[in-house]
Amino acid sequence: MSVSIKQLLWLPVVLLALLLGWVAIKILSYEQLDNSLHMAEKQRYLEQLANAVMPSSDTARPNIVFILFDDLGYGDLGVTGSQAIATPAIDTLAEQGLSLTQFYAPAPVCTPSRAGFLTGRLPLRAGLPNVVFPDGSPFNLAHRLTGTNMHLPREEITLPEVLQASGYQTGMVGKWHLGDKSDTRPNDFGFDYFFGALYSNDMTPFPLYRNRDIAFASPADQTLLKARYSEEAVEFIDRQGDEPFFLYFPHNFPHIPLYIPEEDRARSKGGLYGDVVEGLDETVANVVAALKAKGVFENTLILISSDNGPWFQGSRGHDRGRKGNTFEGGMHVPMIVHWPQGLEGGRNIDGISMGTDWLPTILDWLQLPAPEDRALDGRSLRSMLEAGAESPHDYLYYLSGSTLAAVRDPDYKYHARRLITHKSGGMPIGIGIPKGPWLFDTRTDFNESYDVSMNDADAAARLKTALEAKQQELLDNPRGWIE
Repeated sequence: MSVSIKQLLWLPVVLLALLLGWVAIKILSYEQLDNSLHMAEKQRYLEQLANAVMPSSDTARPNIVFILFDDLGYGDLGVTGSQAIATPAIDTLAEQGLSLTQFYAPAPVCTPSRAGFLTGRLPLRAGLPNVVFPDGSPFNLAHRLTGTNMHLPREEITLPEVLQASGYQTGMVGKWHLGDKSDTRPNDFGFDYFFGALYSNDMTPFPLYRNRDIAFASPADQTLLKARYSEEAVEFIDRQGDEPFFLYFPHNFPHIPLYIPEEDRARSKGGLYGDVVEGLDETVANVVAALKAKGVFENTLILISSDNGPWFQGSRGHDRGRKGNTFEGGMHVPMIVHWPQGLEGGRNIDGISMGTDWLPTILDWLQLPAPEDRALDGRSLRSMLEAGAESPHDYLYYLSGSTLAAVRDPDYKYHARRLITHKSGGMPIGIGIPKGPWLFDTRTDFNESYDVSMNDADAAARLKTALEAKQQELLDNPRGWIE
């Protein structure tokens, strides 16, 4: 039977219709499912913590305040070398406490980094290696199409859940960015109180929530964000009674777009970006003042860091790269630790460490067991912070999405061969050029400028082996479940 030209012309239309139908079915039928086995294990573990006998010493149960900035660069603080931006409150805490000079965010972008900070697991392990977007976003639709997780899996165990189960009062003020479904928001992951935004400040809609209800409709006035967040953080501290508390204070700034109140305009020598950062330092001063007024400053563990390196503005210090890549500038971030009753201050700590380390470290300080059904990628930093011991890590791993891109030890960093973006002249977009593998000596070349793999072949081989072994481990068991 012959086929006419007219019939042939209809074939692409039919194929396109079938493709669009398939896409629609994939998007509409998408559902992120919980792991029922590990949900049950999570519940069992939290009940175990609730029934545990807690240490009676106040020092053994410090208050904890974790301040996390969004896209703050390593070099954006006075204590890390900024000449344009004044950060006296943070600098004072660093000078009186500890500065971790070789500390890394768990990822070079916000969502996976926050997942790593709160779970003690590499973002791929935590089921959230990608950035999530508001419902209705084109990126959200793409995640549905590919079956990608769009919120922190409910079977993950978070630091606030651990502390809540252990008798802490828990509060969060600021940016969540780990999901917006009704059962995957801060109050569903261990926070007794929440005030803030579910997403980055460049995403829409952008309302501010108080617990589960909208407190300020979208678009919330971001010139008031600093004041509102600061007031909420101070009020949370003021409301606390005799029980220890945990305040998670993740800012939306200095992520773009940048906003400041009129009184902060031109307060710095660093332009609008510097004005924003100096305003953020003011919020730290307000938190410190509230802790002192309440008489709990000496026994409060204050942690200050950034979720990744700087984006279009900001200083990465002497590092190569910026937000979004696994060169140092994308993941090497400030880390200030201040706890007068628990840690000798006035020290720099040079051992390698990562944001995944805080959950295991706090478990160690509180004498609490780790969950038994999942791998924690972080390690306790207790000995390193208390006694100046060496890092508990043989290696740190740099993930870009689900791809293991690099590995480092205390002396070297190894990059696997991959596409490196090059853009010059009037090129509207960058071109990916295959480069590597590379080995950099971090003792003399933190800027990752000189490949020394031919000079240090043994080190290159050793780190290549470590990277490939970890890569295989993540392929075989990406969520790190322990059977």
